[in-house]
Formats: sequence, structure tokens, C-alpha cells
Amino acid sequence: MTKTLQGKVALVTGASKGIGVEIALKLAAEGAAVAVNYASSKQGADDVVDKITAQGGKAIAVGGSVADPKQAQAIVDATVAAFGPIDVLVNNAGVYEFGALDDITPEHFHRQFDVNVLGLLLVTQAAARQFNDGGSVVNISSGVSTIAMPNTAVYGATKASVDLITAVLAKELAPRKIRVNAVNPGMVVTEGVKAAGFHDGEMRKQVEAITPLGRIGEAAEIASVVAFLASDGASYVTGETLHVTGGLK
Repeated sequence: MTKTLQGKVALVTGASKGIGVEIALKLAAEGAAVAVNYASSKQGADDVVDKITAQGGKAIAVGGSVADPKQAQAIVDATVAAFGPIDVLVNNAGVYEFGALDDITPEHFHRQFDVNVLGLLLVTQAAARQFNDGGSVVNISSGVSTIAMPNTAVYGATKASVDLITAVLAKELAPRKIRVNAVNPGMVVTEGVKAAGFHDGEMRKQVEAITPLGRIGEAAEIASVVAFLASDGASYVTGETLHVTGGLK
């Protein structure tokens, strides 16, 4: 079978853990050379690179915080220096912190908006200047952008922003044949979910109870949708937010 991303160059932000790991591995399996960005977990990124190269693929680890303009530019520059112009950008880097209205602070707000919204814009800005002829941007949003769960006012607002930005940039970048789409995952078991204690608690039971498919998702199920949107198989798809939530809306 032909690999759908053979010869392409991909940058995946926040790819040292969670869904980002599976996205990087999947894009590499489809033939892309992958820049694996990390903010703090160099070991995690190196592990992903090792897995990709062990399979005969090409990958490098690139450190940097997307929320810092100079570092965002450096992440893109390092990708281009290693592999050439970019074909695929996956804006996966994100942070989340739930809190009731009474617990919201400026720090809680800015930490999430700086990474989830500003960071996404800064990396996309830098990457779009280095794109090949056309390409694909995939933003990792969240089902909470529309499900509107309690205690997610700030996090949900960042992801609703991502949805809107996706639609706006799809129109802005269309003349350059750059497609922009979002993938909105439902609850997925990741290190972050486990660290928060959500993977086997009441929250998981509640989510599964209202999800038509009756279970939470797996990171690989998100990655396969990202790979599709990155590929020429989605050549006429742009400005979409694709909910990968097991039917939960």
C-alpha cells in the first residue's frame, strides 16, 4: 500500500506525550518526516524519535514553548533546517485545568490561553511562511468547545477559540492551497488524564454513560483522523471541525 504522506514534512507540537505521541507516530508511519516538538519532556520526545527511526522513518526532537514568539519561530526554523519546507502542521500543544467559576484566576486564564490560543497562532504564523506549495494545518481542539461541561469555562473557551480560528484561517490561507481543519477529541486516556485521576473515576463513568458508543476514546483513534486530514484524501476538506467523540455532542 502507498503511504499517504510519503515524502511530506510534518511538524507536530506537544508531541512528547499523550495524543501528540500517537499523531507523530502515525504521520511517520504514513511516510512523513516528523519534527517532534516538546516544551519540557525531552526524554518523551527522544523516545518518539527513537521509535520512528527504528521503523526506518525520519524524525527529530525540537524543544520550545509555542507560547513564546521567538521559540515558536525557532521550532519552525529547526524543522525546515532538518527536512525542508513544511507540508503538514499539527497544532497539538495544549494545557488544561478545570475550575469552577469561583476558582478562576488571571493565572488560570492566561496559562491556558497563552498556550492553547496564542501559541497555536504563533506557530501557524511562522509555519505558514515556510509551507510548500499548499499543505494542511490540523488544529487539535476538543469536544468541550461545544459540549459546554461544567468547570470548563476557560479551557472550553480556548477550544471554542480554536474552532473559530480554524474557520477563519481556512479562508485566509485557501488562496495558497493550505487547508485548515480541527479535530475535536472526546475523552481520551492520556498521561494527563491519568494524572488528573479522571481515567478510572466518576468523570469517566459519566462521560461513558452519555457517549453513544459507550466508551472513551484512544489516542490512536484521534491520530488516524489527523492523518486523514493531513493527506491528499482530504484535498477538498477545509474549515471543518471534526468531532471524534464517540457521538457525544
